[in-house]
Amino acid sequence: MNLMYLMAGMAQGAAGTGAGATQNPASMIIMLVVMFGAMYFLMIRPQKKKQKEEQQMRDNLQIGDEITTIGGIVGRVVTIKDDSLIIETGADRNKMKITRWAIQTNNSANEKAEAERAAAKEAQEAERNAKIEAEGKKFAKKKKKNKEEE
Repeated sequence: MNLMYLMAGMAQGAAGTGAGATQNPASMIIMLVVMFGAMYFLMIRPQKKKQKEEQQMRDNLQIGDEITTIGGIVGRVVTIKDDSLIIETGADRNKMKITRWAIQTNNSANEKAEAERAAAKEAQEAERNAKIEAEGKKFAKKKKKNKEEE
């Protein structure tokens, strides 16, 4: 909010009284620093984080993983070398040599992550059902006790 007021004030100062209007050079420097900081946190930093995650995914490939390349080719990793992979595609098991940077996703890792999420969700649901059942038993005991007292 303060940034918007600062920018509006600077715009008024620049368009203000004409040729005789002077502007504080420190405020201009502060505005440039704020703009570069905003650009860094909104554009550069998320992109670097995404690149780092992609590189980590490519480095953690294992033999047997199913991958998708940038070109859309789906295959299973057969051999891993320093900067290239050999994958087999299709029912014919055609083998292709590709470079690591051409890998877009590791489908096996995605399937494992989905399975873990599903297992966690099932465990959470089972825990919730157990709590509901325990509360139901407590309620039934209280109800039975109240009937006996009457």
